[in-house]
Amino acid sequence: MRKVSKTLDGILRGNSDANIRFDDLRALLAHLGFAERVRGDHHTFTRDGVAEILNLQPRGSQAKAYQVKQVRGVIVSNGLAGEPEVELPFDGNSPGDDGGRPTPEGNDGQ
Repeated sequence: MRKVSKTLDGILRGNSDANIRFDDLRALLAHLGFAERVRGDHHTFTRDGVAEILNLQPRGSQAKAYQVKQVRGVIVSNGLAGEPEVELPFDGNSPGDDGGRPTPEGNDGQ
């Protein structure tokens, strides 16, 4: 799962499209629920709810850069990457923060 996450991150960043391994791209698409059909060196990926059909071919052991860009477009346009996890700092001393403690009756915090 770590490798899939790393591949997804690399694709979404878009700064190394020519350095994505084809097998890693295939594993990512499988993880995202795409079905794969292989005919020769053509790998066709489809998924219910996604109108686009991805037709990918390897260049040696690497994915072709323009096809990585197509995959990124499908992932982003269909919201397949999920929501990014946002961590908010919490120290319990923020203004207006009661730390989850109930306020005394009649006190509106002002």
